[in-house]
Order: sequence, then structure tokens, then C-alpha cells
Amino acid sequence: MVKPRRLNIRVTEKMTKQLEREARLHGVTMTAIIEAALEKYFDTANVEPPEALVLRRLDRIDRRQGMLERDLAINLETLQHYILYWLTVTQPIPEGARDAAHALGQRRYDHFAAQVARNISV
Repeated sequence: MVKPRRLNIRVTEKMTKQLEREARLHGVTMTAIIEAALEKYFDTANVEPPEALVLRRLDRIDRRQGMLERDLAINLETLQHYILYWLTVTQPIPEGARDAAHALGQRRYDHFAAQVARNISV
């Protein structure tokens, strides 16, 4: 068995108190905690390269982008079917009432556009 070497290290008072508290809490020595931390620090097999982290985040962004595109396609398809249905079932306006209907439609559209603009700007 290899005889352990004694090291003298300096840490802040806060770190010393935390180390003592964790050692008492888990029933281990401060040396065991420090050795475990050093082993983890030096273990290169478990170290993930920064590129892997970036790639994982990019994959998540790509998945979310795909979900947004799918949701947008569903919304546009729904709107398309609603407009097609509305145009199909709406009766033609008699010739004498077209100007009044056009004016009413323009007021309704302006009101609708103002509501959309107000909700989007919030």
C-alpha cells in the first residue's frame, strides 16, 4: 500500500466551514471529500468537451424550431380551411347593397386589425 502524502492547502474560511459541515453530515473525513473532488477533477473520461455542450444545445434549439414550424403549419392550415368554408357558405351580396356592405366590411376589418395590433404590441 502506498503511504498517503500530507499536503498543506489554503482555502477560505467559508470553504473550510462548508467542508467541515459536509464531512460531519455525511460521516466522512475532509480528506475523503477532497480526494473525491480531485479524482473527479482529474478524470478526463467524464469531461465533456465544450463542443458537445454546444451541439446538445443546438439540437434542443433545432427541436424547438421544428415544433414551432409544425404549430405554425397547423395554424395556417386551420385558417385556410376556415376562410375557404366562410367563402363557400357566404351568400353573394345583392348589387344595390354592395357599397354599404363594403363600407361595413372595411370598418370591421379596421377594427379587427387594430385589435390584432394592440394584442401583438403587448
